[in-house]
Amino acid sequence: MALQKENILIVDDDIDILELLQRHLKSMDYHTYKAVSVKEALYILKDTYIDLLITDIQMPEVDGLQLVKFANEHYPEMPKLVVTGYPSVDGALEVMKSGVIDYLSKPFTKDELKKSIEKAFKQGPQSQKKKPILPHVVNNNQTEMVGASEAFSAVTNIIERVKDNKATVIIKGESGTGKELVARSIHYSGKFSRAPFIAVNCGAIPENLQEAELFGYMKGAFTGANENRNGFFQAAQGGTLFLDEIGTASLAVQTKLLRALQEKEITKVGSQKAEKVDIRIIAATNADLLEDIKNKNFREDLYYRLTVVEITVPPLRERKSDIPLLVEKFLRKYGVEYKDRLLRMSLEALQVLERYHWPGNIRELENIVQRAVIMSDGLIDVKDLPDFLKFQIEFPQNGFLTLKAMEKEYVQRVLEHTKGNKTKAAKILQIDRKTLRDKLN
Repeated sequence: MALQKENILIVDDDIDILELLQRHLKSMDYHTYKAVSVKEALYILKDTYIDLLITDIQMPEVDGLQLVKFANEHYPEMPKLVVTGYPSVDGALEVMKSGVIDYLSKPFTKDELKKSIEKAFKQGPQSQKKKPILPHVVNNNQTEMVGASEAFSAVTNIIERVKDNKATVIIKGESGTGKELVARSIHYSGKFSRAPFIAVNCGAIPENLQEAELFGYMKGAFTGANENRNGFFQAAQGGTLFLDEIGTASLAVQTKLLRALQEKEITKVGSQKAEKVDIRIIAATNADLLEDIKNKNFREDLYYRLTVVEITVPPLRERKSDIPLLVEKFLRKYGVEYKDRLLRMSLEALQVLERYHWPGNIRELENIVQRAVIMSDGLIDVKDLPDFLKFQIEFPQNGFLTLKAMEKEYVQRVLEHTKGNKTKAAKILQIDRKTLRDKLN
C-alpha cells in the first residue's frame, strides 16, 4: 500500500533558497508547497492541509516570526521550523520561545535539514488534527475543488456519502467540468486515501490494446508480449480505478469489466487463471450512454452496474457564482508559477468573465486566467483578456434581441471601449469608417 507523503510548506522571499529547499525535500520524498511571502503562505494554509511549516524570518512587509505566531494560534499542532540568514543569540531565543521545534542558520547542509525535519516530526504531535474545511473548499493533499453554489454543494454532498465505501460511481458531465477532480476527491477525502488512485483515459488507449492495458497479459499472449505484465486493475489493488471516457471502451472490454464488477475478479490476456481484485471503480463520461445503448455501442447491463451512485457535474454556466473563487485559485497557482507572487483581478475583468457562457467550462476558465497572468504586469484588467471576451453582448433574461438591436448594442459597446474613437472602433468591427458612419446615422 502506497504511503501518503507529508505536506511541507516552505516560505522564503529568496527564490534560490526556495528552489534549493524544494529539491532537498523532494529527494527526501516529501510533497512541497512554496510561498515567497507571508501573505501567500496564509492563502496556502487556508486551503491546504500542511504537516510542517518551514519559514525564513527576515522578509519584506510581514516577517516570518509573525507567520509562526499566526500558525501557533490557528494550527497549534502543526510543527514549525525556522531558517534564517541573520542568526543572533537574541533572535534564536525569541524564535525558540515562539514554539518552533528547531532553528537553522543559512547556509545549512541537506543532512542538517533532514535532521531538523525528523526532529520536528518526532517531537511534534504524532497525528495533527485536520483543520475544519471552509464551506467553499473541498480540499485534501491531492486535489482541490472550489465552489459555493447550490450546484456545487449537491456534488460535494454525494462525495461525503460515498467517500468511505467502495460503491461503484459514475460521473457525468460536459468536457472540462472537472470530473477527474470529483473522482480524486472521493478517493483522497475518504478512509482509503492511502491506497492507490489510478486514472485511466479509455479514449487514449487503442481499442486493440485496451484489454491488455486494463487487465494485464502473460508472456507470449500476443506479438510483443515479451514478459508477464500487470494491468491497471492490479495497480489499483486496494484503492480506486478511475475509468475516464468509459463510453469509448470496446464491447469486448465492456464484457470483462462487467465480470470484474460482478465477480470481483479478472483474467490476464493469455491466462486461464482468474485473479481476485479488491478495488473501487469510478467511471466518467461526457457522452450519452443511454443513446449508446440504443445504438448497441454500450452494454445495458454494464451501465446499470456502473450507476450504483450517479454524480452529475454541472457546467460552469450553471454555477457562475463560483467563478470568483475559481479565478482566485488559478491566480494563486499561476501567479506563483510565472511571476513568483500573488496577482489580483479587477472587478471589471471579473464581471466580463461572469458574463461569458463558458462552453469549455472550468478548463477554459483556467486557460484564460493562465494567459492573463502571462500577459499582465500587475493587476489583471479587461485589457489582459482575449478580445472575444471583451465585446460580449449580454442578452436580456426575458427574451432575445433582434439582429438589428443586437448590432446597435454591439457597435455602442465597441465605441464606449474606444472612447468614441471611430477609427479604432471600425478596426475592431473590421469595417471601414464610412460603413460605421452609415450605421451610426
